[in-house]
Amino acid sequence: MSILHAIILGIVQGATEFAPVSSSGHLILVPWLFQWNELLLHPALNKTFDVALHMGTLLGALAYFRRDVAKYAKAFGSSVAHRRIESPDERLAWALVIGTIPGALFGALFESFIETKLGQPWLIAIMLAVFGVVLYVVDLKMRDDRKLDDIGAKDGVFLGLAQALALQPGVSRSGITMTGARLLGIDRESAARFSFLLALPIIAGAGALKAFGLAQTGFGGNGGAFAWGFASSAISGFIVIWGLLGYLRKHTFKVFMIYRLAVAAIVVGVIVSGTRSATVPEAKTAPVTHAAAASALP
Repeated sequence: MSILHAIILGIVQGATEFAPVSSSGHLILVPWLFQWNELLLHPALNKTFDVALHMGTLLGALAYFRRDVAKYAKAFGSSVAHRRIESPDERLAWALVIGTIPGALFGALFESFIETKLGQPWLIAIMLAVFGVVLYVVDLKMRDDRKLDDIGAKDGVFLGLAQALALQPGVSRSGITMTGARLLGIDRESAARFSFLLALPIIAGAGALKAFGLAQTGFGGNGGAFAWGFASSAISGFIVIWGLLGYLRKHTFKVFMIYRLAVAAIVVGVIVSGTRSATVPEAKTAPVTHAAAASALP
């Protein structure tokens, strides 16, 4: 596998995992658009490489949220020990735990169908456009008087159900959870922060399961490319989290809607022109999407 391709895809993964633009959609569209045959023609390599990318993203996110993870893990343990919820930290910790469940259940039930049937470029383009507009419209219309500390278990259920929709490539896990949070009146920065924290168990669960298989099969002579992809994904993920939280303190989601519409238009234009097929073979549309991530959780 080309090291250059590995670095590019690592940057794509790290940037799009947390920006509301769909990482699973981009990891299908980029190789499809540029005809990177080492991934298109070797689905096993593609899936294994995605493990490295997602674990890199996880490392970048944990580096940024290390204090938050420790705080909410401690709060959750304390709440369980005392059998009650007393503080905002404990309430948020329960929201994160509960919010993980719907995606895990839907992923376990529909993983195979989603990965083989719903990862087609034409469908990804539609999802990018539709949910990009929905994100922007909801953001403009809703109030923003709720903060991160106001999020509770009921919010976790709602946002977990919203996250399950992102099993479809192109919807965007971060995008749909931010949309759901804004529907609940949560301000943009808090919506983004909760969305990022909610991603961690999904990514970790997928990585743990897939890494077990990787330990049995090895890197297939692509250890260097995997290392570069891992590193670029970790660095870009960290930078995007830092930048996006700052950006959303003062700006709307308009730029992300424009970007999603532009990508959708490019995909449609490429398909209409006959440059690329509207579909890819079923066996080649199975990166570690959020369906696989969700189903990896216990």
